[in-house]
Amino acid sequence: MHRSIVCLLFIFLFSTQLFAIQERIINSKILGYKIKYWVHVPDGVDEAMPVLYVTDGEGYKGNGLVNLSESLVKENKVTPHIIVMVSAIDPDNPSLNRRNIQFLCNSYYVRFYKEELIPKIDKRYNTINKQEGRGILGVSFGGLNAMYFAIQANDTFKNIGIQSPAPHPCPSIYDDFANASKLPINIFLSTGTVNDKATATRRLKQILTEKGYEFTYMEVAEGHNWQNWRPMFDDILISFYGI
Repeated sequence: MHRSIVCLLFIFLFSTQLFAIQERIINSKILGYKIKYWVHVPDGVDEAMPVLYVTDGEGYKGNGLVNLSESLVKENKVTPHIIVMVSAIDPDNPSLNRRNIQFLCNSYYVRFYKEELIPKIDKRYNTINKQEGRGILGVSFGGLNAMYFAIQANDTFKNIGIQSPAPHPCPSIYDDFANASKLPINIFLSTGTVNDKATATRRLKQILTEKGYEFTYMEVAEGHNWQNWRPMFDDILISFYGI
């Protein structure tokens, strides 16, 4: 099926959220401000579940990540998993988007997850409370953030989802991957080839290949937009939680 038709089908099927999503606020002492996030927990699941933390939560939520996740679970293609979609927008001032502060190799943002957000999620929900049970996913600067989490928090996150990464604000991130021992992580890496971050992504792909990582890699003939990223949601979830 032509990719543009697939995109239209995604918009039609997933533009309205069909499953319960809980909206919450956390007042971060580490960052010094409030952060909004949304949580989706599959119904009727008794066992502990892995958790996927998603930056740019509005984008992933609005593009149907939760609905697709539920569909894949019902089709028995993936194991049930919790999704935590984290906003970069100030909940008290929607005109203020903090992604350019939070996502550019920010050690305080890593600490926020490790010391504040994750403990709250693990306390409230039935999670797999260890590295193997956690993932981080982001696009563009959020993809850079996922790269940084792979280096700085691989003791906390196993699944690393990197869509169209924009590493130029932190050029040393390549050396971080090249110089580190092979990390205990599972990576999904993707880019578009039309005015996207293909050069940066291919550079990371080469480093990962030379280091001996097994990872999922995708290139598509799309740009730096949700027409590129949205149709990969199923590939990402199957890569992380496939049965």
